[in-house]
Amino acid sequence: MSPTPATDAPRARSACSTRSPTFDSLPYRNDASMVMRRLIRSLPNTKAVIGVATCDKGLPATMMALASQHDRAVVLVPGGSTLPAVGGEDNGRVQTIGARFANGELSLHDARRFGCSACASAGGGCQFLGTAGTSQVVAEGLGLSLPHSALAPSGEPVWVDIARASARAALKLMKAGIHAKDILTDKAIENAMMVHAAFGGSTNLLLHIPAIAHQAGLRLPTVEDWIRINQAVPRLVDVLPNGPKYHPTVRAFMAGGVPEVMLYLRELGILHLDAMTVTGCTVGENLEWWEKSERRQRFKEILEKQEGVLPDDVIMSPEVAKERGLTSTITFPVGNIAPEGSVIKSTAIDPKVIDENGIYYHKGPCKVYLSEKSAVYDIKHEKVKKGDILVIIGTGPSGTGMEETYQVTSSLKHLSYGKYVSLITDARFSGVSTGACVGHVGPEALAGGPIGKLRTGDIVEIRIDCRNLHGTVNFLGTAETGELPLGEATKLLATRTSHPDLAPDPDLPDDTKLWAALQSLSGGTWRGCVYDVPRILEQIRRIPKE
Repeated sequence: MSPTPATDAPRARSACSTRSPTFDSLPYRNDASMVMRRLIRSLPNTKAVIGVATCDKGLPATMMALASQHDRAVVLVPGGSTLPAVGGEDNGRVQTIGARFANGELSLHDARRFGCSACASAGGGCQFLGTAGTSQVVAEGLGLSLPHSALAPSGEPVWVDIARASARAALKLMKAGIHAKDILTDKAIENAMMVHAAFGGSTNLLLHIPAIAHQAGLRLPTVEDWIRINQAVPRLVDVLPNGPKYHPTVRAFMAGGVPEVMLYLRELGILHLDAMTVTGCTVGENLEWWEKSERRQRFKEILEKQEGVLPDDVIMSPEVAKERGLTSTITFPVGNIAPEGSVIKSTAIDPKVIDENGIYYHKGPCKVYLSEKSAVYDIKHEKVKKGDILVIIGTGPSGTGMEETYQVTSSLKHLSYGKYVSLITDARFSGVSTGACVGHVGPEALAGGPIGKLRTGDIVEIRIDCRNLHGTVNFLGTAETGELPLGEATKLLATRTSHPDLAPDPDLPDDTKLWAALQSLSGGTWRGCVYDVPRILEQIRRIPKE
């Protein structure tokens, strides 16, 4: 087996999307995957490739690169999970110390203390099931990673054991002639989507799983596929940020991780058990081993003995999950604001604002912002109040590279009034985002989408059925007209021009502008923001020559 490109060449690293300027965050995924593919091609005698990755964009990029290696053996080693600090806050909550301090809900002393005590181990993804953690469980769901490897505790002996076992698996695959194209199939993609739903995963995987399928040369999952799977698969896992008990992700690993969840999916009769995996065995064969394994019992015993947590309180049967109020993960609202659709992690809306029928409903005047920064400013200066509907526009691919609006969503989660505030945006969210936050609104504002025609004071209605996974997001009128019948409101919105101040961020780099144009020609966000080269070339050929 040839050395991995990561060994032979400088490694590309990704900054955390929630903390750094995010113009380059999602575009970086495409760039990193492209560089990895070039590095692999620079080693023409390579027979197997091992990818080691952990976080938000580096891990999806690595999966994309491995998926493209159709005739090579491939294995993905997930980087695991950072351990929670005793007496500290998790990596998600700690990022809101500024907003909480500004709103008088946290002292300067506590803000300083929490800021310095959020991580108990080096390496690994955050302690919540954000995009990093979700990508790890999806990698295992795809069959790209060894069973029970996602979310392992960083820095612990099991971490190293997984890496060594992965290297042995790569050698075994190479000898058996099992390649990426044998593992990454349409059935593998569906299995990964089921695991995503059962864990309550990040909405960013709606961008990453289609991109992986694209690189593998497979059919890209559609919105209808996501709806079908989320209606069939209940959420079974109780971890941060979804709740209700908010266990750190390492406890999900100790409770059995992905194979434990798959056992329940097998019982539901929906898992593709004949899909091949990097063990050289099928999903069904792996689960037969896992069900009787000493490893399964040992880790569950450690969780109960060291943490005082019952494994069945972290990963539940469908019956128990239903009793405890866990709902399916994602809803796709449509309406005159989002005619092409939108996304909300409905399972993460605070139960206190959902009625007895499982409906979240919010209607009222909206406040329109043209950047996340301006919305954060208002939050920190106490200009956002209980009951507000925030609309952030111009933050899709063409405006900011489809940045994550985490600073807004995290502030709302951890401020006392935040559960009563809704958000609508053409941007995306961090995997740790929760609440009544509707993102990925299409078309984006800068592509002429109706969301870009909204003005402060407009009457907006959000309705999310968290049980049946139906939702609407509609403009209903202005401060002057009052509430109109839906048909009249839709006609009024159509006659409007876009917001007069709507424009791409003035600091948007040319690199990101190019990414935005290429992914748009390739089908945009609903096709994973990929570079579909034949599709791009075909549209270039149609340009009239001077």
